[in-house]
Amino acid sequence: MKNTIFLFGLLLVFGSSSWMDEGAPLQMGLLKYRGGGDWYANPTALPNLAAFCNQQLGTNFDLEYAEVEVGSADLFNYAFIHMTGHGNVVFSDAEADNLRNYLMAGGFLHIDDNYGIDPYVRVAMKQVFPELEFTELPFEHEIYHQKYEFKRGLPKIHKHDDKSPQGFGLFWEGRLVCFYSYECDLGDGWEDPEVHNDPPDVRLQALQMGANIIQFAFEQ
Repeated sequence: MKNTIFLFGLLLVFGSSSWMDEGAPLQMGLLKYRGGGDWYANPTALPNLAAFCNQQLGTNFDLEYAEVEVGSADLFNYAFIHMTGHGNVVFSDAEADNLRNYLMAGGFLHIDDNYGIDPYVRVAMKQVFPELEFTELPFEHEIYHQKYEFKRGLPKIHKHDDKSPQGFGLFWEGRLVCFYSYECDLGDGWEDPEVHNDPPDVRLQALQMGANIIQFAFEQ
């Protein structure tokens, strides 16, 4: 109960324009999970996204992110959690329950398919919300029309299986609590330029879409 109340307190602040004001820096969280998947992939992604949001949205994010375990009470200290990887994802019942409580209390999870996580993360999130299904968001959804316009949804950053990128969501009581970017690989586009050598225009699209996710998550 204490953690839930604390998260609600954070979101009362983040839900207003004050989340863009100067003051104590906010911090993004990176979800640490079990199963063998590389949850730690793309180590330069979140710092670069934080810097971009600070420059373009007027936010005050700490450029260092926190590593947060799925089952930890510390999860409730972060209003935005990012999850990525290429492989297996395993949640215990207690971990799934903790993540569920976090999301129901007002938290937000962005899952980014770094190629290979899809079959595992769908099973894991079904543990979290057995009653919900991932729904593909239409191009008209507000997440694609924040500061930056993406009239055709997610940009294609990496080839993967050469499929069109898709954005899926889990909705709890009408609120988008989890956004899943599939066949897109935003995180690779957020990484340092020399890591993946993406063209500047592609990297910019990735950062702009990331900023849209951040803006939507804090203002919805």
